[in-house]
Amino acid sequence: MKQFRATDLKSVYGDKTLLAGVSFLIETGDRVGLIGVNGSGKTTLLNAIAGITPADSGGFETPNDYRIGYLQQDPPLDPDKTVLDAIFAGAQPIFQLIRDYETALDAYAANPTDEKILNRYTKLEQQMNQEDAWLAESEVKSILSQLHLPDLNSKISALSGGQKKRVGLAQVLIEAPDLLLLDEPTNHLDFDSIAWLEKYLANYHGAVLTVTHDRYFLDHVTNRIFELSFGQIYEYAGNYQQFVIAKAERVEASKVADHKAAQLYKKELAWMKTSARARSTKQKARENRFAELDENMGNLQLDEDVQVNLGQTRLGKKVIEITDASLAFDNQVILDHFSTLIQGQKRVGITGPNGTGKSTLLNAIAGKLPLDSGVISIGETVKMAYYTQATEPIDEDKRMIAYLSEVAEAVIDKDGNRVSASELLEQFLFPSQMHGTLIRKLSGGEKRRLYLLKLLLQQPNVLLLDEPTNDLDIGTLTVLEDYLTHFAGTVITVSHDRYFLDKVADQLFIFHGRGQIERFTGLFSQYLLTYGAPTLITDEVVKPTPVTTPAAVEQAPKKKKLTYAEQKEWATIEDDIAQLEAKTEEIQAAMNENGSDFGKLSDLQAQLDTTNTDLENLMLRWEELSERVAD
Repeated sequence: MKQFRATDLKSVYGDKTLLAGVSFLIETGDRVGLIGVNGSGKTTLLNAIAGITPADSGGFETPNDYRIGYLQQDPPLDPDKTVLDAIFAGAQPIFQLIRDYETALDAYAANPTDEKILNRYTKLEQQMNQEDAWLAESEVKSILSQLHLPDLNSKISALSGGQKKRVGLAQVLIEAPDLLLLDEPTNHLDFDSIAWLEKYLANYHGAVLTVTHDRYFLDHVTNRIFELSFGQIYEYAGNYQQFVIAKAERVEASKVADHKAAQLYKKELAWMKTSARARSTKQKARENRFAELDENMGNLQLDEDVQVNLGQTRLGKKVIEITDASLAFDNQVILDHFSTLIQGQKRVGITGPNGTGKSTLLNAIAGKLPLDSGVISIGETVKMAYYTQATEPIDEDKRMIAYLSEVAEAVIDKDGNRVSASELLEQFLFPSQMHGTLIRKLSGGEKRRLYLLKLLLQQPNVLLLDEPTNDLDIGTLTVLEDYLTHFAGTVITVSHDRYFLDKVADQLFIFHGRGQIERFTGLFSQYLLTYGAPTLITDEVVKPTPVTTPAAVEQAPKKKKLTYAEQKEWATIEDDIAQLEAKTEEIQAAMNENGSDFGKLSDLQAQLDTTNTDLENLMLRWEELSERVAD
């Protein structure tokens, strides 16, 4: 069993201590999840272990043959190489062996009578046999296939950021190091790829240290948790669920100990305030103990929850109505005569394989991308905020408080209280000493948290969220989920995060590609359990959109107008949908209140199934009628 030992690591960035004498041990078979708020130093620690940016002091102890592989958030890949060449450009010895063998083979083919060349070729061939290097290329192809990168001849420069991340992941996996460092490995992975990676890591022969926001992934993969907090590491046995319980116990114990120390401090302070005559010279030791106690008072540091208590503008009945929408982007059909109605207080999750157009739909709703045909109608009272995958361009030399003040100096919270921009920064875990910090000094995660705060500061009533879990820490995500649960407006989120979708969405649009969008009412975990991971349609032939000419318009069949009865139905159908949605929420609330009464739960579940069926049928009817309503 190989061991990796870190001893007394210290690292300071500006006036912020990221590592304050950190020590730990990782052994073969360990699956460690590294958790901490954005800016706490997680990536700093990984960079130190990988030797990219050494710690200010401290060191590591490993066996002489110990190898470390590192998947960075943005893998450094040569843009001029092909996918396969980039993977075999790794520094792992087996890659060098393969390259040396190929060079010797070419030399031998050109000079078969040269004895020196022949001896080198023979020696390398023996090493290839000893190292089982013949299997390396086929294993690379297998891994790339699971990560949906089958075209090994594609240039790195032609790949998207997500595809580059998957190439980097394939590179470190095929290297098979003793310690595998993974920084957000599930970002940009489809659900089937995540499931495959979980199984792969479960059988991995070495050790794994991963930073990830994906709590289901942590549950399935890890057997230890390292929590990095205020420069210290706290170790927990077990997966994420066990960590949550153990951390709560640790925090409570710390608060109890701190309370006891405070009580002792009060007693000692009272004693110290007595006159000098009342104190014997023999009590000098007690005075010294008081001085030490006084120095340590108030030093209890606990990671706080992000508090979000912002108000919002009123949202009317009409929110978003999409009618007969069609859209193609980059020669791919995204929407094909798609219609839907999204009302107030709805929680819609959009998910599916990469490249199917999920973000494109959000861009269309936000007015950033026009439809090819059809209509997206936005309610008059809608005040929309769009949290995009890429943070808006920010002046890196601007200070945090100035960045927020561009929106408002202060806002009114849900309780009617005036909250300043400085107070909001503190609620979002930016202490007062950071408010004047230049934005360029923030970590990537801290910039994303600041960007989210700026959007919420606008007090929207409709939120569009595009992969919000990619760069936010687990603590921020937990409170964001709670905020969205109590948010009185409408939320539409694109996400691959199974845990996040379960927490914030109860209606799903599953994108399968080529304009095929499946609707599902319920939690995403229920969908996965019933249907498995969403798949990409690949065997259909997409017919090109015909060019519309004036003659074609004249010959096009006219839509059948609504009958009188259908007009009456159309006038009330949105109210009927709202009533069924309200009934669904009432039943779900009743199920939560009767969690231990299995007989009652069975009856409520039957009612919920019936109501969901009625709701789905009514939505389909709405879509049918909406296509025939006159402009």
